Amino acid sequence: MAEAWTTKEHLAAAMDHFTRQLPGWRRPAAHGLGLITPSGTEFSVVNAGEHYLPAAVLSTVCEHRVGTRTYPVTVDQLDEAIGLLAPAEACPDYDHPNLAAWRHLRHRLPDTVDYDAPASLVAVFVDRLDDPPADAHDARFRHLLAQRVG
Repeated sequence: MAEAWTTKEHLAAAMDHFTRQLPGWRRPAAHGLGLITPSGTEFSVVNAGEHYLPAAVLSTVCEHRVGTRTYPVTVDQLDEAIGLLAPAEACPDYDHPNLAAWRHLRHRLPDTVDYDAPASLVAVFVDRLDDPPADAHDARFRHLLAQRVG
C-alpha cells in the first residue's frame, strides 16, 4: 500500500485492500471506539452509515467480520489501527475524525501499560440498528447515536 493516500481513488483502493483481508466482512450500520471510564464509556466519534475505511481498519485489528459485537482493544491494537489509517490523512477531500479521535484516545492512555492487556478501550460494531445492544458499552454507543440522529 502507498505511504500516503492522497486521492479518493487511493482511499477506495485501501478500502478494497482491507476488505479483501476480511473474508465475509460486511459494512456495519454503525461503529466506534470508546474509552471505558469509571463514569461510563466515552465515544468521541459515533459513526453511522459513514466512515467505512476506519471501520475496516478497526475490524482488521479486532478480527471482526459481521454482526453486532464489542471487542476489548489493547494499546498495541490501537497503535496498529492508527498506523494503518494514518496514510488516509494525506487526502484533503475528507476530514478524518476517527483518526483524530483515536490519536486523542492514545494520548489519554499512560505509556506505562501492558501493551498486550486491554487498555480500557472497546470497539463497537452494530450490524443493524434494530439489533439489541451487545452489552453496556454498545447501549451507551446507541444512546449517543440516538442523540446524534434525533
